[in-house]
Amino acid sequence: MTILWKDLKKRTDKEFRRLSGVERTTFLMLIQLLRPAWNKRRKSGGPKSKLNINNQLLLTLSYWRNYSTYLETGAKYGVSESRAYSICRWIEDNLIKNKTLHLPGKKMLYSQDSNLELVVFDVTECAIERPKRKPCARIKNKQRPYYSGKKKRHTLKEQIVINQKTKQIIATKQAQGKVHDFKIFKKSKHHMLPQIKAYVDSGYQGIKKIHANSMLPTKRSKKMPLTTEQKIENMKISSIRVIVENVFAFIKKFKIIGTRYRNRRSRFGLRFNLICAIFNYENA
Repeated sequence: MTILWKDLKKRTDKEFRRLSGVERTTFLMLIQLLRPAWNKRRKSGGPKSKLNINNQLLLTLSYWRNYSTYLETGAKYGVSESRAYSICRWIEDNLIKNKTLHLPGKKMLYSQDSNLELVVFDVTECAIERPKRKPCARIKNKQRPYYSGKKKRHTLKEQIVINQKTKQIIATKQAQGKVHDFKIFKKSKHHMLPQIKAYVDSGYQGIKKIHANSMLPTKRSKKMPLTTEQKIENMKISSIRVIVENVFAFIKKFKIIGTRYRNRRSRFGLRFNLICAIFNYENA
């Protein structure tokens, strides 16, 4: 079913979000960000586009939300497969240029003016198509770096840092599926002020050597079961960290992130950051 702007704008706010994936105010904000580039493009000449700017944004959101092929997405909006691809690429490239859709960045973690008190770290994995086995000069097997032992498939990992108080996504870091969560943290260089308390999961064993003010659950073993006090403490940590699961639920509402990623891996981070920025805007 094709949802064009002339039909969608008549819907209620609740129906608008269910159909487009974003709130009405978010959609109108994205249009305002794209308008200068759209006007410049029209003045440059060339054939008139079949879809106006509103419908082109809807096409891109539909592609993110449903993640059907470019052929199917283009057919719904009456354009060709190649045209659907160029529309999505143009929308994404122009949105990421605007500072409104930029994440605060890791500088916020060590800025005295940020007033950060508590942050939450976590990593999510997105399945990808199995990379080609063709070897290169430096890597004997190009599939191995992306194979996740946890998911038993090839994945891309994304680490996010969240301000627990405001639910704002501060920064992200992408890595290959084989890289351990704690190693991603070290590579991201997300250094924090000593007074900031960081809540992490058990995948960040050793973080206290880097940031002493870190809270992570106690791991049990066969010979050392958890005591009642340790179980209660783990539950407290989980209750604080639950905010990160709500964030992942929003992000993975867009199937381009929540299902197996079929596109080129070079644009995965761009799309992930755009969806994170949309989440920040709607929760500001």
